[in-house]
Amino acid sequence: MKAIAIDDEPIALDIIRSHASKVPFLDLKAEFTDAFEALEYLQKESIDLLFLDIKMPDISGIDFFHSLSKKPLLIFTTAYSEHAVTSFEMDAVDYLLKPFSLARFIKGCNKAFELYNFRNASETSDHLYLKTGYEQIKVFFNDILYLEATGNYVTFALKDKNILSRCTFVEAINLLPIDRFVRVHRSYVVSLDKVDKVERHQVTINHKTIPLSEAFRQSLAESLNR
Repeated sequence: MKAIAIDDEPIALDIIRSHASKVPFLDLKAEFTDAFEALEYLQKESIDLLFLDIKMPDISGIDFFHSLSKKPLLIFTTAYSEHAVTSFEMDAVDYLLKPFSLARFIKGCNKAFELYNFRNASETSDHLYLKTGYEQIKVFFNDILYLEATGNYVTFALKDKNILSRCTFVEAINLLPIDRFVRVHRSYVVSLDKVDKVERHQVTINHKTIPLSEAFRQSLAESLNR
């Protein structure tokens, strides 16, 4: 996996560089103390994983990530715990609290690598298998209208039925090809080619009204334009 790290503290970048050198499947391409230099780099280069600090002087890591049109896998590296819920809503792979050990860093990288492999597999396939009870049900991506998170379950709304699968929302999202689905709310993901109408606070798919959050409006517009 190709990765970069952004942190306004050089010592923190030194630690990430040292840890990354010990992970065989990770290729840390660059480190930045200036988020805007990193943004310029990302306009020219493609990466798979981003290590990102949250509290930086000119722009927060959260705002920085929201500004990206093409979003890589994300691992937050921060000294503050209060943004953990936000990181979950942003589908971050992991949330590393400084100072983090090599073992904890590797655990986060392993999670990212697993999701990276899921994404690559879904890009070459036209379906997935959903676990429902003791069964595995084959579902074609083209039949999915939207996903809805409900507690420890995710509802896959299809053209002719709904399938309830026991998994986390992040796990469900990462089974999907990222060029065909986009998150519009903390509890909803929609199929881009099934969107009938977009309004300020809602999306309509097959006569179903789905809430649209401010945090996801920009990424939806960019995905529809692509």
